[in-house]
Amino acid sequence: MRVKVFQDILDANDRLAEMNRAVFAEHHLLVLNLIGSPGCGKTTLLEKTLASLLARKKLRPGAVEGDLETSRDAERIARCGVPAVQINTQGACHLDAAMIQSVLPALPLNELDVLFIENVGNLVCPADYDLGETCKVVLLSVTEGDDKPAKYPYIFRKARAAVVTKMDLLQHTDFALDAASRDMRIAKPDIVAFQVSARTGEGMDRWLEWIESLAPRK
Repeated sequence: MRVKVFQDILDANDRLAEMNRAVFAEHHLLVLNLIGSPGCGKTTLLEKTLASLLARKKLRPGAVEGDLETSRDAERIARCGVPAVQINTQGACHLDAAMIQSVLPALPLNELDVLFIENVGNLVCPADYDLGETCKVVLLSVTEGDDKPAKYPYIFRKARAAVVTKMDLLQHTDFALDAASRDMRIAKPDIVAFQVSARTGEGMDRWLEWIESLAPRK
């Protein structure tokens, strides 16, 4: 019974996700769903990404911030000079399609080219929920340990890209890049992988070029 109830929940979510996807397609929006553990650097990477996209003047970005409580991340993102809205899940460990649908009227979709959705910090639950996004991007920091792709392979299978963050701290950890890369590709052989430091800018150009390559032409 529990499995059937969960499947019914996902089916209802998927219907709403398709409605979201139609809205995004109507506005020619690239939508990236950023997923990672708490503290992996999602917000910091997003801040750097938004500032860089604005400087490059090729894409107009916006963001949806998901957290259990507070509007702190949305306030940080808004200071970058982009439209941003906050979703507080009040304890839920993931965003769902209905939550995204509820905040779309607050965003100037006609004025955006790319929308980033920063999901609640979690490597498990967000993997199951389609939000209507173009693709999922999983983040993994060098401070978390290189075993995450082996321990949480499902999110790596669901993601189109993986970003190893906080590369400036690599020398201070025992994180094995080769092992993490191997396990990512065992989970998904064609995953696109990036190694990035938001602090130093290492790897940012390739990350930004990939985002720009995915954006629909208006």
